[in-house]
Amino acid sequence: MTKNMIHGNPVKLILLFSVPLIIGNIVQQLYSFADAIILGNVIGVYALAAIGSVGSITFLIIGFTIGACTGLGMIVAQRFGAGDEKGLRRSIATSYLVGSLIALVLTLISAPLSRNIMVLLRTPSEIIDYATIYLFILMLGNIIFMIFNLQASIIRAVGDSKTPLYFLIIAVIFNIGLVFLFILVFNWGVASAAVATLIGQVASVMMCFVYIRKKFPVLRLKREDWKITSKELKEHIRMSVPMGFSLSIIAVGAIVVQYVLNDMGYIAVAGVTAAMRIDQMAVMPLASLGMAVGTYVAQNYGAGRMDRVRKGVNQGLIIAIGFSVFIGVILFFGGYAMSGLFVSGEVGEVGEVGEVQRYAQIYLRINGTMYIFLGLLFIYRFTLQGLGKAIAPTIGSIGELVMRTFAALVLTRFFGFVGLCWANPLAWIGAALPLGILYYATIKRATVHTLGYMPIPKA
Repeated sequence: MTKNMIHGNPVKLILLFSVPLIIGNIVQQLYSFADAIILGNVIGVYALAAIGSVGSITFLIIGFTIGACTGLGMIVAQRFGAGDEKGLRRSIATSYLVGSLIALVLTLISAPLSRNIMVLLRTPSEIIDYATIYLFILMLGNIIFMIFNLQASIIRAVGDSKTPLYFLIIAVIFNIGLVFLFILVFNWGVASAAVATLIGQVASVMMCFVYIRKKFPVLRLKREDWKITSKELKEHIRMSVPMGFSLSIIAVGAIVVQYVLNDMGYIAVAGVTAAMRIDQMAVMPLASLGMAVGTYVAQNYGAGRMDRVRKGVNQGLIIAIGFSVFIGVILFFGGYAMSGLFVSGEVGEVGEVGEVQRYAQIYLRINGTMYIFLGLLFIYRFTLQGLGKAIAPTIGSIGELVMRTFAALVLTRFFGFVGLCWANPLAWIGAALPLGILYYATIKRATVHTLGYMPIPKA
């Protein structure tokens, strides 16, 4: 059931591994996409704006969890590539411990302060109650998000990218059905989306647990695997916490952007919410490709095959650039029509709906033309993770934070909403450049190995 990526054509391995990831991530985003459509059309623009206003905070909290799990998964992939079954199981046990502690701390900090957070962000009064309820419920589910993302990272680390896809498809269908039930039958409003998300994640966790137990004997933990040493604990913290921080640093920039956006009114917030749902769907293939390259790199790094690392990364970059141009053209010309899915043009609201679409179109055109830099960023970031460069992603994240903050606080003064829309493209450039330099410097220093686990000097 495992998939070894240290032999065979790199581009074929990466593409075959990334296709289920792409479909899975798109399916996962499909829920938030459908979620926004349902709330925007059934409840109204207020509900659409509310779930959008929470996005930067959930990115900060849940993003830390996801980033930490991704870092832990890279260690698992390295152990698998090195053929170290005992080390593989001990790594999984340590990952569960570290991940659980991270999720617990984040929940205790975020859930009780949900309304205070929304007030600090100057959330428009029309939507603050909706936003608070939505955020509070999601924050209670941090441990669920952590377990699922860690399980998915472990399964992918041993070369199986298809199974998480199947579980996601089931969970998304389940989630969408629950949202309709909770809104139309129980009349729970915005809370419906958050509750449905948590229930779907619980279902995914249960499916992953059963699957791992039955299909992966090598991953079945034994009592001795839980005798974790301080050395192992430090190693996993060194890989997970910096990666979690790297996403949280990015989220801080997103919070600054949201803070400024909130002052532009709920119509602008709704327009960006619609645009971001489309944008997130569009870039999922790039993110999935980066994850596939990262897993490929981690396994080959664990096996000491630096020659294959170089070749696989170069081919991944070519694919990323080609897709970036393709999807960017689609959004440039089709963004306005797509954004119309999220709002209904009822009598008396036509002008409001048109404004939402206009804001969304501006956002998508600016972001879509700059996807090439995002593609490069994903490849470099996941590659450096696969090479064990725990601090490197944080370097890129600092670049993102600086550029997003610059766009939000400076460019908006001169260019208004258009200046705000440049926050993402400038952030991608600010992160891709240093990570690209670090990657090529690392590869230049590396000695080509053919056998054995040969760590590269730390960043």
